[in-house]
Amino acid sequence: MLNDMQDTSTTVLTEHPWISLESGPDVEAWMDLQHRELQQALGNKPTTGQGICLTLLHGGELYMHTNSDGDVLMDLTPEAAWVAPVLMAVTGNPAPRGQVWCLPGHVLIQLILGLNTLIASSRLVLQHHYKGAR
Repeated sequence: MLNDMQDTSTTVLTEHPWISLESGPDVEAWMDLQHRELQQALGNKPTTGQGICLTLLHGGELYMHTNSDGDVLMDLTPEAAWVAPVLMAVTGNPAPRGQVWCLPGHVLIQLILGLNTLIASSRLVLQHHYKGAR
């Protein structure tokens, strides 16, 4: 996937078409695969903001990262603002004042299932600056 000589801060990882996930175990298996591939891509290099980017069918991107506390940070691009009502409905959390959402980790599976039909593709992200993240 990655050339050993590449700098991970500028590496563009392959974007994969979205395959519908139908159940909690499907989402857990997908998350496990993403985690393993991300760890392989990162190697032993320290980084922050690694995670996954979901490209949405109707425009925009959603960057996701889990922090050391197990919370999910989500950064929506301005073009993805249309998905905010779906996120509120799926997670039961209000929209943040900025573009970065901080959600408890236990909503991750229901979040992916709720977005499932709205995702066009996904790709790993080795570094992303979450604007306004605490």
